[in-house]
Amino acid sequence: MASIALLFQAVTSAFHASELRKLITRPELTRFVASVAFVRVDGVEAVAEELKVVAGLSTFYVGIRNDITSLQAIRRLLEIGVKVFAVDTASRSSIFHPKVFLAKRKRDASAIIGSANMTFSGLHNNIEAGAILALDLANPDDKAFVKSLLAILDDLPRKFPKHVFAVKDATHVQTLFDDGRLVDEDIVIAPAVRSSIRKGERDNLSPMNLARHSAPVRRLRVLKAKPATPGVPLPTSVHLPVSTKVPEFILVWESHGLKKRDLDIPSDGSSKTKRTGSMLWKKGAADEIDQRHYFRDEVFAGLEWWQDEKLQHYERAQAHFQIVVKGLDYGQFNLRLSHNTKTDTKTYMERNSTTQIHWGVAREIVAQQDLLGRIMSLYRKDGNPPEFLIEIN
Repeated sequence: MASIALLFQAVTSAFHASELRKLITRPELTRFVASVAFVRVDGVEAVAEELKVVAGLSTFYVGIRNDITSLQAIRRLLEIGVKVFAVDTASRSSIFHPKVFLAKRKRDASAIIGSANMTFSGLHNNIEAGAILALDLANPDDKAFVKSLLAILDDLPRKFPKHVFAVKDATHVQTLFDDGRLVDEDIVIAPAVRSSIRKGERDNLSPMNLARHSAPVRRLRVLKAKPATPGVPLPTSVHLPVSTKVPEFILVWESHGLKKRDLDIPSDGSSKTKRTGSMLWKKGAADEIDQRHYFRDEVFAGLEWWQDEKLQHYERAQAHFQIVVKGLDYGQFNLRLSHNTKTDTKTYMERNSTTQIHWGVAREIVAQQDLLGRIMSLYRKDGNPPEFLIEIN
C-alpha cells in the first residue's frame, strides 16, 4: 500500500528539485512522466543531468499559451531527448494546470503530486506543497492508481488531437512561438500592476525569511545600438529586434540585491549623513554589458541629452519613470539622468559605471530599509521619447 510523505518547500529545508532528482535516478526505471502547467529553461536545467540518463523513457505534457512556458525550455527538453507533448486549451480561462511527476519501475513507482511547476522558483524557492507517494505495484490499489494516471495522460493526444500534440523539433518550437503560443525568455515584459498607493504610507514588511536557493543569473537580451562614429550624432532612438517590437515595457536591466548606496540610505543610519540622492547604473545581472556606454548610448538613447554648463564633462537628460515597489504603483516621475563623458579618468579606465539616476522627489519612496536586498528591474518602452518603468520586488 502507498506510503505518503509531505513535501513543503521553502517553509522547510525540503525542495522539489532534490526530490525530483531522487525520483528520476532510482534504479530500474521503466518510465518517467511529467505533467506541468509551466516550464522555463532554468527549471529544466535543475534536473537536466538526471533527465539525460533516462531521456528515452521520459515524456512531458506541458501547458502552452499561458505567457510563461518558453521556447527555450521546450527546445532544451528536445535537446535532452525527452518526448514533449504540448497542451493548448486555446483558452485563457481554462488552462492545463496539473503538476504530476511519476516514475514507474518494475515492481514499484514513485510520484510527486502538488503545486510545483517546472521553473526554478517552482522547484526551489516558492512556497509549494506536494505529496511524495511510494507505490507498491503488487498492491491492487497502488497498481490501479498508476495505471489510471498513465492512461489519462497517454489518452490526451487521442482524445484531444488538435489541442494535445507532440512537439517534433526546433522548427516546430519556432512555429509555436511565432503563433504566440510560447514566450521568449530573453524578452521580459513588465508585469501588469493593478494596485496603487491610495493613502497613507507603504508597509515596511521585509521579505519573508524562507529557505532559499540562488537562482541562475538571468541572461538579458540587451539593446543593441549601432556603434558610435566620431563626429556623428547618436541615433535618436534605439529599437529592439523586429520580433520584440511590442507597445509594452521590455526588461533592459536587472540589479543584484539592492544596497544602501543604491537606495540612498545613509550607511550609518544618521539623518545628518550627506545623501547623494542618486544611483549609478551598474552591470547588475547583465554581465555582458559595458556599463560605461550601455545606459547612455543604448538604454537611454532617444532622450534629449544636453551638456551641463558648469560641469561640461557631464551630459544631462530628463525621462519619465513609472515606479512600482512591492507591487504598488506610485505613478510616473520626471527624473534626471547624468552621464560622465570623460574617458581619461580612473573610473573609466577601470570600466566602472558612468551613468546615474537622480531620485529627486522619488527618493523617499526608494530610500526604505525594507527594500534592501531586493531586485530592481528597469524596463523600456520604445517611443519618441522612450519611457521607462522601475520595479523593485
